[in-house]
Amino acid sequence: MDIGSLVFDNMDQIDFTGPFEVLSRLPDSTCRVYGITGEPVRDVRGLTIVPDAAIADAPRLDVLHVPGGRGVDVLMENEEVLAWLRKQSGNVVLSVCTGALLLGAAGLLAGRRATTHWASLHLLPEFGAEVVDSRVVVDGDWIFAAGVTSGIDGALTLAARLCGVEVAQGLQLYMQYAPEPPFDAGTPETAPAAVLAAARADMAEVTRGRRETIRRIVSGHAHP
Repeated sequence: MDIGSLVFDNMDQIDFTGPFEVLSRLPDSTCRVYGITGEPVRDVRGLTIVPDAAIADAPRLDVLHVPGGRGVDVLMENEEVLAWLRKQSGNVVLSVCTGALLLGAAGLLAGRRATTHWASLHLLPEFGAEVVDSRVVVDGDWIFAAGVTSGIDGALTLAARLCGVEVAQGLQLYMQYAPEPPFDAGTPETAPAAVLAAARADMAEVTRGRRETIRRIVSGHAHP
């Protein structure tokens, strides 16, 4: 089983590294990392990630893993990346966070049940997706995880589907993945009002720009 993860500048590294911890341990599989080129990339906080190869050199993948982060805003209009996603999306897909927007820009979300980071959920219908406000959403052979850390949940869900529940449970145990967060502030519904307002304000400019990009893309698709 060939598993491939896309990495790019200004991604959220946990969107990649969380699922990679799971996917790289699946039996009878190879998990490789692909960049737009083979050059190192830096996540949004400056962490360096070195791809195994460029996307042009990737084989036909059995599992495609698409992380998100602020770097998707540029890639949504990168035809090389979008064409590669279309090519690699025929089997199993794991989308994490705003990786869903990249798949939407590639024209792959129409009619699908999907989720993404809470700050971008309202953008999914622009691509014809049915929004499901859930931590993990399964749509056929596609699995969508919401924001950042939910990628671990999505990857474990995928592991169970590919290799069986006991394999997934063994990975969860090895990882000692039994979250007990110190605060109940991990969703807009549970975060204190002041914390939520500050988070929305911090992301407002990015969200506005993202909406403009998406509408430009959708308009271009509608009027070639």
